[in-house]
Amino acid sequence: MTSTPGSGGPTAAPTPRPSDRPDAPPSGRPEPARPRLRRRFSRAERMVHRATGILMLVCVATAACLYVPQLAELVGRRYLVVTVHEWSGLLLPGPFLLGLASPSFRADLRRLNRFAPHDKEWLRAVRRRDFRPQSRPAGKFNAGQKVYGGWIAGAVLVMLATGLMMWFTWLTPLVWRTSATFVHDWLSLAVGLVLVGHIGMAFADPEARRGMRTGSVERPWAEREHPLWKEEE
Repeated sequence: MTSTPGSGGPTAAPTPRPSDRPDAPPSGRPEPARPRLRRRFSRAERMVHRATGILMLVCVATAACLYVPQLAELVGRRYLVVTVHEWSGLLLPGPFLLGLASPSFRADLRRLNRFAPHDKEWLRAVRRRDFRPQSRPAGKFNAGQKVYGGWIAGAVLVMLATGLMMWFTWLTPLVWRTSATFVHDWLSLAVGLVLVGHIGMAFADPEARRGMRTGSVERPWAEREHPLWKEEE
């Protein structure tokens, strides 16, 4: 068989079908384009969140074992439960303080502490039960996340202060310790309820959980839920 001009042999090598190419999907059809990801949280921020969450859950769980009789009977070993509760509460500010060494963590703290006019609009939409994305403008953090962050930070400080009064009984007068016990007990109940709501909202938004788990979110989600995020940067 004669070769054709420009061919390297008697016959030119046949062009492989798309399904025969090593980089093609098994079906032979072109792979659909995936949404591009946007970086949301650094590794340091995710570690701070996880460590704080674990310590907070330990505090709430041990507090429940101390104050609910049925749980106290089921768990037993009250002295051990008290010790775990005290030390987990004492260590609670630790992840936050270590996170201050991260520039990205400090930058997000500044965002959380800055309340802009669009945050008021977001809160008004919540009060009206308006769930349209365009009625709830938000930067990297929406107004609800800012309120939650400020509230939980204040609650941790109050819980730490009242807990120390209850732990080191000889440092304060009896009336102070009595008041500290009252505040500590009722605030711990409020913290537990707020945490349940926080976890429930996280489970209702898989993309938000993905951002905290992997550090990245899909751009369509970021543009829909946090349309002013780009302007902040």
